[in-house]
Amino acid sequence: MKIDPPAGGFSGPVKRSITIAGHETSITLEPMFWRVLEAAAVDRALPLNALVAAIDAIRIEAANPPNLASALRSWALAQHLDENHSQ
Repeated sequence: MKIDPPAGGFSGPVKRSITIAGHETSITLEPMFWRVLEAAAVDRALPLNALVAAIDAIRIEAANPPNLASALRSWALAQHLDENHSQ
């Protein structure tokens, strides 16, 4: 069985500054996660900052909240899987 690399190859994480509730924070994610988040923001007619803030708000409500980057990765992967299974 052959395993192929992801489209575009492997890439390290990219740090971006995001403003959440008026506070700037840096988030480091791999480009593929940024792409999924950007597409989800466009689909919802939201700025990326607003989508991240909304995910952060539901993350904080969790019994044992993960860090923001982990929550964003989990949310992005779940969204991507949901979209691909519904087609």
